Amino acid sequence: MTFENLGSGLLDYNPCRYGDSKLVFRGPLRKLDEGYLTFIGGTETYGKFIADPFPALVETALGKPCVNFGQPNAGVDVFLNDEIVLSIAAKASTTVVQVMGAHNLTNRFYSVHPRRNDRFLRASALMRSVFRDVDFTDFHFTRHMLASLAAIAPERFALIIQEVQQAWLARMEFLLSKLGSDVILLWLADHTPEKATDLTKVRDDPFAVERWMIERLRPRVRDVVEVVASPKALARGVKGMVFSEFESPAAQGMLGPAAHDETALALLGKL
Repeated sequence: MTFENLGSGLLDYNPCRYGDSKLVFRGPLRKLDEGYLTFIGGTETYGKFIADPFPALVETALGKPCVNFGQPNAGVDVFLNDEIVLSIAAKASTTVVQVMGAHNLTNRFYSVHPRRNDRFLRASALMRSVFRDVDFTDFHFTRHMLASLAAIAPERFALIIQEVQQAWLARMEFLLSKLGSDVILLWLADHTPEKATDLTKVRDDPFAVERWMIERLRPRVRDVVEVVASPKALARGVKGMVFSEFESPAAQGMLGPAAHDETALALLGKL
């Protein structure tokens, strides 16, 4: 097997909290002195299974504290619902915002958990009217639900794509308005932003975020950094990642340390 079974020595994320935030972040806890940077994003920013994720690599290179606010499977909502994160980021010298998928946010079709955005809570009356043939009690996670709906009724599913895209764009614009003036938007994936969402790739990340959406946000940020993991980085697979046998399936679908190295280098070129 291609996993590192380190037993009790598995990766320590040094969980910590900032202020009265209900969220648990990857530590160690950073001092919020003048000149710190903040990183907002999902699983990649958090660095699940990665000993040195790109925020830590940037911190080492710059010699400045980098506060990692990444949350596994996060959507935009989790940060908009946390005033502590917003207030700390607003005072940072620079904030890097990772492009997160458009599926993990509350919209007119369905609601998600305010902190664990990948958790599906309920379908709206609109959703139930459009998908009368679906029993939504079977779903607990947004990805499972969306993949099922795309397979059942791709024509109707297109309505959900349009809705989550508009909701994502509005929510991202609001998030950026809450942050400081120096913000870098980060695209990190194994592919470039697409012109149109491929309904056969519902499990790809960032889900449903297309090129036009990135361009709509460009005037609101200092720069947009696009990192597409190189073939060499992708070929390394899970090499260098730290996880248990139970976590192996999840790790297989994530970007490894080489992609984090490439991301840090790309960001340092702008920082």
